Amino acid sequence: MEEVNKGCEDCAFYNAAELKKLGISVENADYVIALAGNPNTGKSTVFNALTGLRQHTGNWAGKTVTRAEGGFKYNDKRYKLIDLPGTYSLLSTSEDEEVARNTILFGRPDVTVVVADASRLERNLNLVLQVLEITDKAVLCLNLMDEAKRHGIEIDDRTLAKDLGIPVVVTSARSNEGIPELIQTISQVASGEIVCKPHRIKSLPKKVEQAVQSLSKKINGLYPELPNTRWIAMRLLDGDQQILSAIKSGDFISSGNGQ
Repeated sequence: MEEVNKGCEDCAFYNAAELKKLGISVENADYVIALAGNPNTGKSTVFNALTGLRQHTGNWAGKTVTRAEGGFKYNDKRYKLIDLPGTYSLLSTSEDEEVARNTILFGRPDVTVVVADASRLERNLNLVLQVLEITDKAVLCLNLMDEAKRHGIEIDDRTLAKDLGIPVVVTSARSNEGIPELIQTISQVASGEIVCKPHRIKSLPKKVEQAVQSLSKKINGLYPELPNTRWIAMRLLDGDQQILSAIKSGDFISSGNGQ
């Protein structure tokens, strides 16, 4: 815990050492929040609404991908907000996807907020479900609700939250609607007041399930600090070269594991 946050003994989940490798400084942050989402979901507008003028931009370490960082304070806690590249998946088929995936997987933010376009929800749920395979601390921000209503689209956000196992907050970030509720929900998930039980893939073919369990057990034996060995095992079985390289190099294993 000391590596993660010297000033907040009861809160930090994130991996400060790994985030530093990605070029992110988390000094003086009580919580680290990642903002994910497909392109054109209003993610940048949500980011601006949350951070105001307390933000700056740079590049991810060793990448040409632009990174935006900001922050806000709530209930005397300091929140570091990282705006991940807009992506449609986390399968690491592009530099943007690799950055987003590695930040969530190895940086372990206290909360990952997935911004979705409420008027095109089905298209956006692919990324949501991938994020939930990696982390169990997530919030779905249903943005552009004003556009959805304009098109006559109604969403039962309570049922959606129940099905996904995570909080769902409806917003129209352009007019700041729902942003206070989003901040409160982020705080509740980060502090553990809200415990997520995310939807995960359960019905794998028998032989695949056996292989996943066997490989996951081996990975857990080598790297017991990793909280998501099942997902890593599935990606290895799928031939994910980026994950394989990370396993071989041990780059994501740091002396301070952030737990």
